[in-house]
Amino acid sequence: MSYETIRYDVDDRIATIVFDRPDRLNAVNAQMQRELRDAYARAESDDDVWTIVVTANGRAFCSGADVDGVRTDGRVPYEGRYLSAFEEWDAPQEATPPFRTMAKPVIVGVNGLCCGAGLDLVTTGDIVIASERAEFFDPHVSIGLVSGREMVRLARVLPLNVAMRAALLGRHDRIDARRAYDLGLVTEVVPHDDLGPRLRALAETVNRNAPLAVRGTRLAIRKGLGLPLYEAELLAEAYRERNLHTDDAVEGPRAFLEKREPVWGCS
Repeated sequence: MSYETIRYDVDDRIATIVFDRPDRLNAVNAQMQRELRDAYARAESDDDVWTIVVTANGRAFCSGADVDGVRTDGRVPYEGRYLSAFEEWDAPQEATPPFRTMAKPVIVGVNGLCCGAGLDLVTTGDIVIASERAEFFDPHVSIGLVSGREMVRLARVLPLNVAMRAALLGRHDRIDARRAYDLGLVTEVVPHDDLGPRLRALAETVNRNAPLAVRGTRLAIRKGLGLPLYEAELLAEAYRERNLHTDDAVEGPRAFLEKREPVWGCS
């Protein structure tokens, strides 16, 4: 698939996905959803990709769903026969990576305005950083809509009263980058011009580690969040056991004992 609403690039085991509708504040339309689904699947299935970076072009990271694509008959957008596919029954994901099923880590760089569906990348990304120009808010109630999965997810990341404030005040209240850092919504704030290089540096650092061990660790944490603690521990140990049968699990201790950098084979 060729892309018109995003940019996709792979270099040195890093896949970079850039939202590229700056004239629409990177609002997500149906075409962008299709292209993002393809790009996420492409990165996940590519053996030459170890880490995925998501950021955006322009003054906004993502302003949510493109209102030009909202139907007036009350139905959700669909292709083909209505409710013929699982995606039409499921909560809409729009710009969200398939974080529940993918193994590779996702690093998100918020370059500016982030609201609505853009918040999904913040709550489902594995490492999230922000430019000093970043701002976060949810406009749903201000345009007559119920805030669905976006704020449900945010309420599991932020203190409840903070998430409720954002949900109920809508577009009339914003969280700036420094406040987002203080709340734990992002892990660091960088000067705007340093966002790209810092994203690259983080991805390169992740890639210094054993890729299969990184994926197993990510899966253990993600999958464990929906389980009682004991079952989550058992699942994590199952992932650890699977990884022990790989060449990387042998190479890591050997390199440590030989006082050299490991050479990961991803097998």
